[in-house]
Amino acid sequence: MNDLFSAQREEPAAQPEPQEKSIVSQKPLAARMRPRNLDEFAGQKHILAPGQLLRRAIEADRIQSLIFYGPPGTGKTSLAQIIANQTRSKFERLSGVESNVADMRRVLAAAGNRQENTGLTTILFIDEIHRFNKAQQDILLPDVESGVVRLIGATTHNPFFFVNSPLVSRSQIFELQSLTEDDLVELLQRALRDEERGLGFMKIKADDEALRHLGKVADGDARKCLNSLEIAALTTAPQPDGTVHITLSVAEQCIQKKAVVYDGDEDAHYDTISAFIKSMRGSDPDATLYWLAKMIHAGEDPRFITRRMLICAAEDVGLADPMALVLTMAAHQTAEFVGWPEARIPIAEAAIYIATANKSNSAYLAIGAAMEDVEKGRTLAVPQHLKDSHYKGAKKLGHGKGYQYSHDHPDHFVPQDYLGAAKRYYEPTEQGTEKKIKERVDKWRAQIASLPKGK
Repeated sequence: MNDLFSAQREEPAAQPEPQEKSIVSQKPLAARMRPRNLDEFAGQKHILAPGQLLRRAIEADRIQSLIFYGPPGTGKTSLAQIIANQTRSKFERLSGVESNVADMRRVLAAAGNRQENTGLTTILFIDEIHRFNKAQQDILLPDVESGVVRLIGATTHNPFFFVNSPLVSRSQIFELQSLTEDDLVELLQRALRDEERGLGFMKIKADDEALRHLGKVADGDARKCLNSLEIAALTTAPQPDGTVHITLSVAEQCIQKKAVVYDGDEDAHYDTISAFIKSMRGSDPDATLYWLAKMIHAGEDPRFITRRMLICAAEDVGLADPMALVLTMAAHQTAEFVGWPEARIPIAEAAIYIATANKSNSAYLAIGAAMEDVEKGRTLAVPQHLKDSHYKGAKKLGHGKGYQYSHDHPDHFVPQDYLGAAKRYYEPTEQGTEKKIKERVDKWRAQIASLPKGK
């Protein structure tokens, strides 16, 4: 009988090639390449290197409640799963976004029954725990306190601000850091080699500069980095010999960010920051913003940028506009607090301020002249009337005799010798705020110069 079903048996549909089947049926590369043990875990050596506290606790099965805090893609979920596997615990997962009170009570009740009937410990992993409100977080307290569950919370927010104090006090807090470029490149190379979980079943040639670009632009996020590699592998047409060649151009397209000529520890790095500083010194806000944008695009450390800006604010703007240093320090602290990408705004604000401010390098020149004099000139003794007179016996030595307290005089100034030698290091300019400083300093110096010698 030649019915529909027999026809299907006699003429089976064409099967896809093994490579295509592997690609279609698998989970995303980032999910497949999740580390299975601590040795496969990338980064976080400050807490997971041999001998570090968390690693020792995991290996000894002495884990209590934990809160992992750090940026996306740093391995918070993977680390929780490794802990559950290595400590032989039942792993339950809830989400601060999707789970409700009923879900929490169901998991906690099951954990209590499991402990009572089998003695098996439950690790309750709560992703984005900061999204639970206070009442939801409070539900966890009795079972965490009694040891029914060992809580592992994951959050991108500072737990000291976003997680209830009672939970924080019952947990150890570990901050996970963004993965380095080297960490991510190592992950990419591992994925390219792994035939079982990665892309090793494909014939791929990936240029070093392409992998470096993916590692740099991923901003420390392993998930983003691995998924970009998979997109590159699956969307790039093979060459005649079947090789998929992942070039820098392909990497740029797959992670949607152009590579710039900028080596973090080589010439382009230093040339760009040099151009940035010189543009601010030269009062060109547009050039300043371009070089700043290039550094931001290349993933430069915001602290490196703001440290150099602080030097520029003091050296090149100086007393012509003291607010430049104040504003730049505020930008530096803000950038540390908020991080990229928002940090670009306060940094740009301070950079524009420096570029458009009145300029004076008088403070830089003054301290340089004084330092040179100290290093090369004769060492000056402290005049007797300026020496400390607060200890017993100082007056018998003549210390402090003849000193005049400035605030006892008109304008809170009294002309007297403060150095014991005719020296001049600070030469104020007439730029901006410093013009008023110059008027005061010239007036005071004239009064001091009119004093009889030795006064």
